[in-house]
Amino acid sequence: MSQLKHTFKTDILFKMLFVKYPELLKRLISHLLKIPLNKIKQFEIQNPEMPPESIESKFCRLDIHMKVNKQQTNLEVQVKDEGDYPERTLFHWARVYSNSLPKGNDYSKIPQAILINIINFSLFKDCIEFHSEFRALEVTRNDQLTDKMVLHFFELPKLSDELNKDDLLKLWLLLFKANTEEELKQIDRLGVSELSEAIAAYNNITASPEFQEMERLRIKASHDEAQALRNAELKGERKGMRKGERKGERKSSINIAKKLLNLDVPIDKIITATGLTKEEIEGLLDTH
Repeated sequence: MSQLKHTFKTDILFKMLFVKYPELLKRLISHLLKIPLNKIKQFEIQNPEMPPESIESKFCRLDIHMKVNKQQTNLEVQVKDEGDYPERTLFHWARVYSNSLPKGNDYSKIPQAILINIINFSLFKDCIEFHSEFRALEVTRNDQLTDKMVLHFFELPKLSDELNKDDLLKLWLLLFKANTEEELKQIDRLGVSELSEAIAAYNNITASPEFQEMERLRIKASHDEAQALRNAELKGERKGMRKGERKGERKSSINIAKKLLNLDVPIDKIITATGLTKEEIEGLLDTH
């Protein structure tokens, strides 16, 4: 099977595709949040831009921030587990939540803040379900503290590869999971219109000069970063070698000085022979 050069998990492609095809994003959000499409009355992408500094940064977040029925909603795809992912997600949620209060309004006006994470790794090892939803609950009564906090995690490795044309949420997630052309073709052959539209949009984006230029910038930035890290390593190695050489030379000078002291050679002669200072040689006398 032919491996896809770019997948739905590719961060630049992910954002460009859904910004350029917002109706597809709206359908995806409808399935992820289980909101009937006709019940989504407000849908606005709030960060459609992709500034160059984000494209070229290793640690950029090419997420999509939306207002969905007055709810602050954030969608992100994460390919690798870089550690502390729950803490990272909670920190990001806190920023979304704290920035959502309109100036001059009281706390009752804070909208619900929803974070949706589609992740390409297993986060909850003891759970077989691919979807987990977290809210602020009291630990014994399970009473909800507030409905303002919602965190969703969709773990792609836990998806089975079985195709069911009636399970649109799973089919959307299988698009993100797909790594080969054949996997996309299998989904396309089901004849589900919104999935076929998403695949056609994917093909249009990957063939566009705009996407190819952005990918070129990202690849160049990754090469530049790798070279910078290698240069730093080499610089550190050379510094370590010089430090080791100096340490070895000093140890040799001290050994010579000790031998000369045993022969009762005058200190000024030892200074000339070893390069040690008078204080250093006198210090050897105390241990001699």
